[in-house]
Amino acid sequence: MTNLQIFLDIATEAALAAGALLQGYLGKLEDAIIEKGRPGDLVTAADKASEELILDVLRRHVPQHSILAEESGKIGNQENEYLWAIDPLDGTTNYAHQYPFFAVSIGLLINGIPEVGVIYDPLHDELFRAAAGLGATRNRRPIQVSQTSELSKSLLVTGFAYDRRETSDNNYAEFCHLTHLTQGVRRSGSAALDLAHVACGRVDGYWERGLSPWDIVAGIILLQEAGGTVTAYDGTPLKIESGRILATNSYIHNNLSRELLQVPPLSTWV
Repeated sequence: MTNLQIFLDIATEAALAAGALLQGYLGKLEDAIIEKGRPGDLVTAADKASEELILDVLRRHVPQHSILAEESGKIGNQENEYLWAIDPLDGTTNYAHQYPFFAVSIGLLINGIPEVGVIYDPLHDELFRAAAGLGATRNRRPIQVSQTSELSKSLLVTGFAYDRRETSDNNYAEFCHLTHLTQGVRRSGSAALDLAHVACGRVDGYWERGLSPWDIVAGIILLQEAGGTVTAYDGTPLKIESGRILATNSYIHNNLSRELLQVPPLSTWV
């Protein structure tokens, strides 16, 4: 097997185990939910237990690799050729409310480029996997993006950053603008699943700001291997650390980029 296939299998092992753990915690957290500092930015005992399980799997298989994890932060040399980006529970607010839309997301950057990604939705038992050159799958079957080519016929998905109450640089104006131009915009609460759903053709495009690498690394390679396009808002190459992403089925990418760049400020809306 190639190294990428081996890494993909390691990520799969970790994601499936973490997903099973999350199902065991669901609805049983009671007082074990706290805010990290900003309203709505939650962490639970399940987040921490899931992350520790994933870290154990990676330490066992690839102890020489470095890690960037949502709860533990930076582990090892972040300039390492191999850097795992881990979100042990993407959609914590949903999870805390028992809203059935959350996932485990495990991605691997090799020399700064997303090369391996696994996203697991345990409640719906959907396992999304991809590696560079190996294609993208859902439950081991190949997936591809939609062929919607007109923005007016598209269905989009987005999200809102935790600091949306504190800054005018939020997503409200874009949400309203694109709701008027498309068949609808959904807001799910899990960036990883948003990207997975673009990859398998359920929605046609996704954009968001205020993201962290662990939110999107796995989804980037998944979408690219499914035939999608991922860039910055203006269509230039994506800088993962920017926290902003535009991801589509490729067909509507240029039009969606153009509309994002000309959204009028929220203050001008009636």
